[in-house]
Amino acid sequence: MPTAATKKRAQTKKRQGKAPTTQAGEFVREQMHKKKRGRGAAKSRRQAIAIGLSEARRSGIKVGQPRSKRQTKSSSKRSRSKSKSRS
Repeated sequence: MPTAATKKRAQTKKRQGKAPTTQAGEFVREQMHKKKRGRGAAKSRRQAIAIGLSEARRSGIKVGQPRSKRQTKSSSKRSRSKSKSRS
């Protein structure tokens, strides 16, 4: 659960017109801080980033899709185009 201060910093960045990734960076920053202190659920840096981005998405920041979903979409498009060309 993101703290009120983190939400407020992200909201400030949104008002300033910063990019969504910059806004989401506040949530990632919080997760990194928790990991460093040994309090968060993340076991690695990558996991801390993933958790932070997920929290940002839940808070309404328009960050892109998770990588796994992006890959499955593109791979399904490729397989459809291959099957059309074979027919």
